[in-house]
Amino acid sequence: MATLTDLMNLPKSRKVAIVIALLGTVLSLPFPIAGLHKFYLGQPVWGIIYLLLWQTPIPRIACAIDVVLYLIQDSEQFAQKFNLSLPTTHRTTAIEPSYQIGSIAQAMRELDQLRLDGLISEYEFEQKRRHILDKIS
Repeated sequence: MATLTDLMNLPKSRKVAIVIALLGTVLSLPFPIAGLHKFYLGQPVWGIIYLLLWQTPIPRIACAIDVVLYLIQDSEQFAQKFNLSLPTTHRTTAIEPSYQIGSIAQAMRELDQLRLDGLISEYEFEQKRRHILDKIS
């Protein structure tokens, strides 16, 4: 049986968030549905605020704004924002495959050799080293 923690650690889908937010925009008056997408996305404080204001038009307007924001974001931006805290086995952002890590290691070796040969300065070496390491973090 899946626990609530297990369910919260699953990757969040942009399409599901859009559908839930859209339902919050359309169906908010008879039922307090506005804000459920915030719970889905792991933002319970915002979800509670939406639910507390469910009889006002504020959550419906906010849901409509959220729908537009999720639509204009690409999948990578959405994943970086809402799936970043997930373990790497569940993260949907672009993870460097092992062959790319190998090529990064090779690039580091070549960069070090350039420094040892005196073709680049220590400053240039450090800048390029940081740039390469930023690719894997």
